[in-house]
Amino acid sequence: MSASTAVIYDETALLALGSGNRLASQFISNTEHGPTRHVFVPALCLLAADGMRKGLAEHVGALPAAEIVELDFAGVAAVGALIRDGVQWHLGHAIHLSRPTVDWPDGRYVLTSTPELYAEMPLVRTIRLPEAR
Repeated sequence: MSASTAVIYDETALLALGSGNRLASQFISNTEHGPTRHVFVPALCLLAADGMRKGLAEHVGALPAAEIVELDFAGVAAVGALIRDGVQWHLGHAIHLSRPTVDWPDGRYVLTSTPELYAEMPLVRTIRLPEAR
């Protein structure tokens, strides 16, 4: 049995996806080919990205492979603590989802164009999206 793999799209990854970034699109495409591959989209990251690129929420919401994750009570508490520590609200949702849980004991990678924003966050691993050419 192969292990599940998962990535979390932050707002920069969502914007890259909407711009046709090859790697961002490849993660979505690969997810459709196997039940052990997952793409998670924090609702707050999608909100931030849609605010910068009209129609992005509808596009991402129509992708069967993209699982949009709402902010539950535990998430509100965790993101609230991150905001108080100076983290941007939409990054807080990605950080919260990336950290280890019972379901994801190794955590989940954050797909991002700005991994430096996560560098000081404990237990957060990132995958850098290449710059558009």
